Amino acid sequence: MNVTKQQIQDENKKHLDAHHNSYNYLADSLTKNGHNVDHILKQLSDFQVAIPSWALGAGGTRFGRFSFYGEPSTLEQKIDDIGILHSLTQTAGAVSLHIPWDIPSDYKAIKEKADQLDIKFDAVNSNTFQDQTNAKESYKFGSLSNTSKAVRDQAIQHNLDVIDIGNKLGSKALTVWLADGSSFPGQNNFQTAFQNTQDSLIEIYQGLPQDWKLLVEYKPYEPNFYSTVIQDWGASLMLANGCGDKAYTLVDLGHHLPNTNIEQIVAILQLKGKLGGFHFNDSKYGDDDLTVGSIKPYALFLIFNELVYGIENNPQNPDLAWMIDASHNIKDPLEDLIQSLEAIQEAYAKAMLVDQVALKAAQMDNDVVKCQELLQEAYRTDVRPLLAAARLQTGGAINPINSYRLLSVRDQLIKERGKNTIATGL
Repeated sequence: MNVTKQQIQDENKKHLDAHHNSYNYLADSLTKNGHNVDHILKQLSDFQVAIPSWALGAGGTRFGRFSFYGEPSTLEQKIDDIGILHSLTQTAGAVSLHIPWDIPSDYKAIKEKADQLDIKFDAVNSNTFQDQTNAKESYKFGSLSNTSKAVRDQAIQHNLDVIDIGNKLGSKALTVWLADGSSFPGQNNFQTAFQNTQDSLIEIYQGLPQDWKLLVEYKPYEPNFYSTVIQDWGASLMLANGCGDKAYTLVDLGHHLPNTNIEQIVAILQLKGKLGGFHFNDSKYGDDDLTVGSIKPYALFLIFNELVYGIENNPQNPDLAWMIDASHNIKDPLEDLIQSLEAIQEAYAKAMLVDQVALKAAQMDNDVVKCQELLQEAYRTDVRPLLAAARLQTGGAINPINSYRLLSVRDQLIKERGKNTIATGL
C-alpha cells in the first residue's frame, strides 16, 4: 500500500484554515522575539530519523507477543511501511537494517524500491546476541568477549559480513551492541572480557570502508544482570578510542540507570568529537523501549538543547546517525512510530528556540533563575504549528496520526497481507 500525495493533500485541505491561524500567530510571536522561523523550518525539514527494519511489526517481551495484524513479512513490505511513514511525516527518510533478520534477497530491487520512496539506508546493525540457525558456535557465554577464539572469530566474521551487506546498499556505518556479560560473580574475568572485546572490535574496525563509521553502543544491564562488558559511555568511549578515529559512541536513551544525566554525557562526547549517533526511546524503569517522549519529554528537550549547542559549537564531532529504537507491544507499530517522530521533532524545535547567547550570559553571571527561565520559556512554547508547517512544505500531513486513521491504513494492510503475517525481529 502507498499513501499518495493527493490523498494527503485532500486530508490537509480540511485543516488548512486552522493550521494557518495557529502557525501565523506562532511565527509572528517568534519573529518578534528574534527567531528566524524560516531557518527553523529548514532544519526541521532536513532532519531525518532512521526506522529500524525490525520495528514495523508488533513488539514483544520474554512473556509474549501480540500481533497487530497486517505485519510486513518481507523486507520489501517493511520498506513499503517506512514509505507510508515518510509520506505522512516527511521525517522518516531512512531505514536501519538489522542483520541477519533482514538480509536483502535482491539488492538491486530493494535499492530501487527504497529510491522510489525517497528512503536511504542508514547504519546497519549486527546481531551476536542470539544464536543463528546453522551457526557452528554459540554466543551463550558471549560473542566478541568470549573466552573461545572460535566464538570470537565467528562474531567478528558476522560483523564483517554485515559491513559487506551495508556497503552494497549505500550504508555508511556499523552499529555494534553486545549482550556480552556475566550473570554471577566470578563467572568472567572483567579485564580479559574487556580486552577480548577491544581486540575483536579492532579487527572489525580494520574491515570498515574508508568512509564508514563504527558506532559502539552500551547498556548497563540485561540480559546479563551481574555485569555487562560495555556497561556505560566510558567503556564505549575507551573501546572507540582503542579502535581509531572512525569509531564513536552511540547513545541509546533507554540504556542508562535511573536518573542518569544523559544530556551531560551527550555534551562531553560532542566536545571530544566522539558522539556518533542516537537510538531514541523512553523509559519509566529501565530499557522499557517506550514511545519517544511518552515519559520524560523535558529530559528529551534538555538532551536536544545540548545537541543543538554541540552541532553549532563542536565542528570536531561528525554528523550524527539518528534512529528510533522502541518496542510497541500493544500499539499499532506505525502509529507508535509516528508519535515518536513527532516527539523527536518537537524536542528539536523547542531546543532551537533556546536563546543560547542569553543563556551563556546568565551562566557566566551564575544567574541560576535566569538560566532556568530561558530553558523553560523555550520548552513551554507550543511548537506543533512549526512541525505541521515543515511537513506541509515538503508534502507531508498536517496531522499524520489523523490522516493515517482516516485513510484506514492498517485496514488496508490487513486486506493486502492478512492477519497472520509476522515480521522478523524480536
